[in-house]
Order: sequence, then C-alpha cells, then structure tokens
Amino acid sequence: MSWSSAISMYAQHGADSQALALFAAFRRSSDEAPNEFLLASVMRACMQSRAVPFGEQVHGNAVKLGLDVNLYVGTALINLYAKVACMDAAMRVFHALPAKNPVTWTAVITGYSRIGHGGVALDLFQKMGAQDVQPDRFVLASAVSACSTLAFLQGGRQIHGYAYRSAAGVDASVINALIDLYCKCSRPLVARKLFDQMKNHNLVSWTTMIAGYMQNSLDTEALEMFWQMCQAGWQPDAFACTSILNSCGSMEAISQGTQIHAHAIKANLENDEYVKNALIDMYAKCDHLAAARVAFDALAHDDVVSYNAMIEGYARQGDLTEAVHIFRKMRYVSLRPNLLTFVSLLGMSSLVSSFEWSKQIHGLIIKSGTSVDLYVGSALIDAYSKSSLVDDAKAVFLTMQNRDMAIWNAMIFGHTQNEQGEEAVKLFNQLRVSRMTPNEFTFVALVTVASNLASMFHGQQFHAQIIKAGGETNPHVSNALIDMYAKCGCIKEGWMLFESTCGKDVICWNSMITTNAQHGHAEEALHAFQLMREAKVEPNYVTFVGVLSACAHAGLVDEGLHHFNSMKSKYGIEPGTEHYASVVNLLGRSGRLHSAQEFIEKMPIKPAAAVWRSLLSACRLFGNVEIGRYAAEMALLEDPSDSGPYVLLSNIYASKGLWADVQQLRLRMDYAGAVKEPGYSWIEVMKEVHTFIARGTEHPQAELIYAVLDELMGLLKDFGYHPDTSELALLGETG
Repeated sequence: MSWSSAISMYAQHGADSQALALFAAFRRSSDEAPNEFLLASVMRACMQSRAVPFGEQVHGNAVKLGLDVNLYVGTALINLYAKVACMDAAMRVFHALPAKNPVTWTAVITGYSRIGHGGVALDLFQKMGAQDVQPDRFVLASAVSACSTLAFLQGGRQIHGYAYRSAAGVDASVINALIDLYCKCSRPLVARKLFDQMKNHNLVSWTTMIAGYMQNSLDTEALEMFWQMCQAGWQPDAFACTSILNSCGSMEAISQGTQIHAHAIKANLENDEYVKNALIDMYAKCDHLAAARVAFDALAHDDVVSYNAMIEGYARQGDLTEAVHIFRKMRYVSLRPNLLTFVSLLGMSSLVSSFEWSKQIHGLIIKSGTSVDLYVGSALIDAYSKSSLVDDAKAVFLTMQNRDMAIWNAMIFGHTQNEQGEEAVKLFNQLRVSRMTPNEFTFVALVTVASNLASMFHGQQFHAQIIKAGGETNPHVSNALIDMYAKCGCIKEGWMLFESTCGKDVICWNSMITTNAQHGHAEEALHAFQLMREAKVEPNYVTFVGVLSACAHAGLVDEGLHHFNSMKSKYGIEPGTEHYASVVNLLGRSGRLHSAQEFIEKMPIKPAAAVWRSLLSACRLFGNVEIGRYAAEMALLEDPSDSGPYVLLSNIYASKGLWADVQQLRLRMDYAGAVKEPGYSWIEVMKEVHTFIARGTEHPQAELIYAVLDELMGLLKDFGYHPDTSELALLGETG
C-alpha cells in the first residue's frame, strides 16, 4: 500500500492523529515529494482534528512544491482555515486558485456563514452564479444558512425556489437548512410543512424543528415534537435536550423538565456543558433553586451562562443575599460579567426597590467598559424609577442615542409609577414626534395615567388612539381601560367595554368584580363572579378580595363566609391579610363585633394592623368603646406611627362625649410622632383636573371657593342643620 493510500484511508475514517503521524514518518524516511492527493489527505486530517499549526507547516510544503494553487490542495487548505474561522487566510488561498469547483465555493461560503458573516457569504454565492458554477446541495445549504443568519427571508425563498426546480430540493441537508431559515424568520408553519413533506427525517431535521418551535415561543409544540422524536426511535442529542429544556423553563413545566433530565442521564449527556447550563436555567425558571444549585455546583468549569441563570433565578424570587453571593463568587473566579448579568442584577434591584444597589450596578457597568445597550438601558431606567429616582432614570434615558420602544416605555412607565402623569403625557408626545409606533405597553402606561388622574378627557383620548392603532383587543390594554373607566366613575362604559372584550382572562374579570365592589355595586360584582365561574375562568387571590368586599357592602354575611371557606377547600388559595380583613369588615358591618374579634384571635397567621383597623372601623360605626380600644391597641402594637387607629378611636370617644380621652389620645399621638395625612379629592371640569386638600389654600380660586362654601353653610344652618364635628376631634377644633 502506498503512503498516499494509507494516509488517505486514515483521514477518511477519522483517524487523524495516525494520518498525521504517518505523514511525518513519510517526510523523515522518504526523499519522494508528496503529490497533491497526499497533501489533500493530510490537510483533511488537520481540518478534522483542528491541527492548525501542523496544517500551516503542510501549507508551507505545498507552497515550496507549487501545489498550493492545485485545486484539490487549495480546496483542502480553504476547508482547514474556514473550519477554524481564519477566513482571511482562507480567502488568500481562494483568490490564488486559478480554477474553483463547487466544493471550493462551498468551503468559503460555509466558513463565512458559520461565523455570522451572512452578507459576505451571499455575495460569494452571487459571484459563483455569475461565473456559471452550478451550485450543488452543499452550496445551497450553506447559502440558505447565510440567509438564516441575516433573517433574509426573501433571499432564502429564492434559493428554495431554485432548489425545488433542481434535484437538490429533496436533499435532507438543504431542507434542514430551509426549516432553520423559516423558523428564524418567524414562519414556523412553513417550516413544519417542509418537515412533514420530508420522506426521511434525520436527527438534524428533528432537532432543527424542535429548536425552531422553541425560538418562536411555541413551547407546547416543541415538547410534543420531542416526544414524537423519541417514539420514532431517535436518541436526543445535546442540542435537542438544550432546546427542549429551554421550552420547559419558559412554560415552568417542572414535571416535563425532570423527565428530560432523566433522558439526558440515560443518553449520557448530563455532563455536557450546554445541557448542564440548560438544566440550571430550567430549574431556576421553575423556582426549583435547590435542584438548580446542585447542577450549578457540579459544573466542571465556571461558565458565565450558568452564573447568569443562578443570579436570574435568585433575583426572580427576590433573594438578594444569594444573588449577591453568586455574583461575588463570579467575580472571585475572574469571570467577566456580561450584559445579561447586569440586567438580572438590575431586575433584582427593581424588585426590592434598592436605589443604592442600582447605583452600584450602574457604576460596575461603567467601570467594566461595557456600553449601555438597549436591554441594560431599559433595566436601569426601570430600576431607578422603582426606587423613585426619576431624575436618574431620565438621565439614563437621555444618554441613549438609538431608543427602541422598550426604552420609551420604561421611561413613560417610570413617570406613571411616580405619579408624574403630566411628564408621561409629554414624553408620549415626544414619542409620536419621533415617528415611532407606540405598542400595547405604551397604551397601558398612558391609560394608567388617566386612571391615576381620574381624567375622563385624557382617558377617552387615549382610548381613541388605541382604537386607531388596533390595540383594543389586547387583554392588558382592555383591562387597563376597564379600570380607567371605573376609576372615573363610568361603571356603565366599563361594563360595555368588558362585555365586548374577547377572551377575558382572570385579570379582566377581577377588574370588573373589584370595580363594582369599590363603588358599592355588590350585586353586579357578585353577578360578575358568577359569570366568571360559568366561563370556566379560575379565580385567584385578587378575585376573592373583590368578592368578599362586595359581600361586606351588601351585608351578605353567610355568602361571604361561604366564599371565604371555599378559597382553600375548593380553589387551593391560601387566604391572606386582605381576605381576613374583609371577613372582619363583613362581620363588623353586620354588628357582630364579638364574632369579628373571635375570628381575628383564631387566625392561623399573625393579624396585621389592617385586620385590627377593620374591626376598629366597625366599632366606630356602632360606637363600641371597649372593643374599639382593644382593637386600636393591637393595631398600634403592629405600627405605632400609623395615624389611622388614633383617628378612628378618637372618633369613637368623641361620639360618646369622652373629651378627656380624646385629649389624652392626641398627646399620645404627638408623642409617637404619628401625623394624620390630609385628605385629597379631585374633579375634572372643562378638561382640567382640579385637586383639593383638606383645609388647603393651594387652589388658585381657593378664596372664592371658601366664600361660596361659607354661604352654603349659612343657608344650611338657617334650615336647622347642625354639623357633626366629632370627625375633627384630633385636630383640636372641638371640645
């Protein structure tokens, strides 16, 4: 057997080290010059084993022998350099070749496509066609991959048409590349049609389709296809397991995720770094942080992806201590945080409203030299806004040169959250001038502004713009609109909008139930709850707050207690402070003060101040000094600086003429530093919202308003009206 044949055989069978060792022995023991076939075989072994230094030596030998311009040797050299992403070296060899075949073109096109330079790959594909070189299936697959990299759907369709007209249209590698293209261009249905038309699926076909579903957030379909692949007898590889674990994490499907984990163990893929990172991410997203931590601690090599997954998991649960611990460990092992790390940390600071933490992270971003991209920018704006640092949020906003809708929305929400409605509307007007198109998140923020201002004028304007933009069908927008009409006192309009909403979710039903309950329309609230159950929509924690409030307003004690008891027994919802306070209010309003007190004392959780205040309010209603005094003491034990219990107990004392107790309570309130917040009210007149504060003089027409009020009070007294001044006991205006 000749040297050339032996080296070629080793290279073809993947025995690369033997092929290279044999070539070295050939050079030492033979004076014969290697021919083009031997050099091509050696270059193939170098490519397969990524032995670049050895390949460069062989390249030097080829140059000396004048074989570097040989088609076979040159193509093998291009394959080697393209495989290791040395495209400059590959192109130097490519341009030096006097003749090129489809394999040569495939090597450079694939090389550029693999490193993400899709535009260069497609330019080469065009030049290939201009030189009348007929593309084979490998070139077509590479060109389609280049289109996928660029999300260039039109170009991919043209290549698809060419492949369909040629024999390459039925080749698995071409179809797999097309499936990938259509998935990456958000055409999963077209991709699935191609997949179903394939006569012989291979593992790449299955994994590409599964990954495509995952990329398009069609996680249920991805999971179904994964099980179909297993039933068809295919063994999932690391790529398939990674994709499907991402889908399980997105769906928070812990049961399916653990089954995939078991498959990975059976397939001996558990130690694959990509699979491990996907497992950590899946368990973290499913809030199984103990399992995620086990997988994380078992990592053989520190990896930024796994650290980010753990930080994100702890951040989602608001566990600042563990998130910071993982971040510090990350820095200790000299791993450089990336933008996703900073986004997770900023998300956590938003959850805990920690402005100090937000500023520290911002400082680290600047020190690391990382440019603030759109994701980090929106996270910074959100974090500062939730910490009430709107000026800092605005400073970040102004530094962003190319703002997308996420940046605009974050800043508009920032103003909205901090009750800066006017600033939010001004920013929206700037957004419209910038020619950007507002989306459903923008409209939710704007409608919330109108709700906070109780401004029907602004609310109707925003509603009109939503209709023009075709956004009224979005459930988040419709929920915000229903809430806005309710807060503006337009219950009828809110109900009409509710009835016209398709696909009502639990939030939509809750808006209607709570709205009617707050406005004293108990029958309508309970009717909405009945319709909700008939629509097979599962109630949640918030639903029962509204239902119990409606029962309290209507005095439906038995029905209210029935709904309260059904929370855990029928729906598996653990009652919270709001529910217990509502039941106390329900019993108290019906005059069953002793039952309400007994209910509180038997609560399985520690009664919060709000629960005792509910009892105290009922005592004020019925003038019960004894229970009222006890309820006030218990409420003040929870929060001594809260003025509410002082005011309510003072009103009870005043109604009974116990002025000495009122005076003593006032001194105690001053000593505790409790300050009664002034009451606010507002009304919209002629498209302008007027705000009033108790005994305030801030309104520009305050003198005229008080003059009219005095005149009205005089008329009332002339008709025999005597005002009840017990509410003013703590302000020193009576007694």
